[in-house]
Amino acid sequence: MSAQEAATRPGDGLDVRHDTFTISRWLDAAPGAVFAAFADSGVRRRWFRLPGSGAVHHHEFRVGGGETAHSTFSAMGSAPERLEYRSRYLDIVPDRRIVFGYESTVDGLLRWTSLVTVLLAGDNGSTLLEWTEQVAFLTRTGDGSADLPHLRGATTLRMNGLAAALDPEPGPRRRPRGAVPRLS
Repeated sequence: MSAQEAATRPGDGLDVRHDTFTISRWLDAAPGAVFAAFADSGVRRRWFRLPGSGAVHHHEFRVGGGETAHSTFSAMGSAPERLEYRSRYLDIVPDRRIVFGYESTVDGLLRWTSLVTVLLAGDNGSTLLEWTEQVAFLTRTGDGSADLPHLRGATTLRMNGLAAALDPEPGPRRRPRGAVPRLS
């Protein structure tokens, strides 16, 4: 079944599901290095990408800039899906905060839009990253019960990729000793 067939979009347009989630992650890199992993397109491509083949990306890291990406995803036993991602940076505070909005489209159908706030706190050796996403699901997959877990899981995988891009040597991660910085 294609994404188009599995997706349901109520006809009256009033059935929008809103959710919010936060993922906190200690990273073994200074806040400046974590910030650079968002800003530098070459590093960003190592951890932020769409699944599938034939991916094309364009990234402009500045307020008013953004990112566009598209790819084709094929799962065994399913028709290929065209994935599209478009974002716009709303606020950037170097080494501290990134705020952006984005939309996700599957097979030409707008599935969800989100407002994301990324906060960075730490010192020269480690960073506490907090990713808070406020999402509006405009088109559901089936009854919609898997949409939020799918998005949260994909974001967690991206955070895993970010950690790997910052420190390519695998090993156990430890939270730094001392007080936890306040992000809000």
